[in-house]
Amino acid sequence: MTLSTHVLDTMHGAPATGVKIRLLHGNLPLFEGATDDDGRCPGLKELVLHNGVYRLEFQVAAYFRHRGVDLPDPPFLDVVSIDFGISGDGHYHVPLLVSPFAYSTYRGS
Repeated sequence: MTLSTHVLDTMHGAPATGVKIRLLHGNLPLFEGATDDDGRCPGLKELVLHNGVYRLEFQVAAYFRHRGVDLPDPPFLDVVSIDFGISGDGHYHVPLLVSPFAYSTYRGS
């Protein structure tokens, strides 16, 4: 199975460029990278994943601070973690729509 993500900045209405991402399987880090100019992380697609529970971590406070957003200390959202399961075959797409105070995700295509 393969995995992709797409991070969209709903505050600015644009792809979120430069968001640091980690993928973990249990406590084992499998990937670290950052989103490109389109808010995607192409390096994730190179991984071959197996059935199990995974976690994607998105460093959203650092991203918004870099964009010049004045966040409270501590920020409401610092790291957004999405725990999800993989079972069966195919491709899994886990998008993140995020602002400094809210986020949503779903299994995309």
